[in-house]
Amino acid sequence: MNFTNSLLKHIDKLVGTLRSEEQLQEILKRKFTKKEYKVFVAFEEGKTIEEIKAIVKDDEEKITEHYKVAKKKLNQEKIKKELVSYE
Repeated sequence: MNFTNSLLKHIDKLVGTLRSEEQLQEILKRKFTKKEYKVFVAFEEGKTIEEIKAIVKDDEEKITEHYKVAKKKLNQEKIKKELVSYE
């Protein structure tokens, strides 16, 4: 999965350039809950709701909620600052 493209798609205002793929992955693992991370990655990889249900063992409503929360977190200033490299 390409974290850079996924994040650029969901972050509204980004100042600076994103860190490396490995660093982005580590930051997201720290900032998201386990389910938010799994759901976000699965959606971004193009998996269907049925496939995601099998992965996280939740209903469709909860899966959609996890995805919304993850996207909302990406736009929090504190998290955006961690994702950006100022070099």
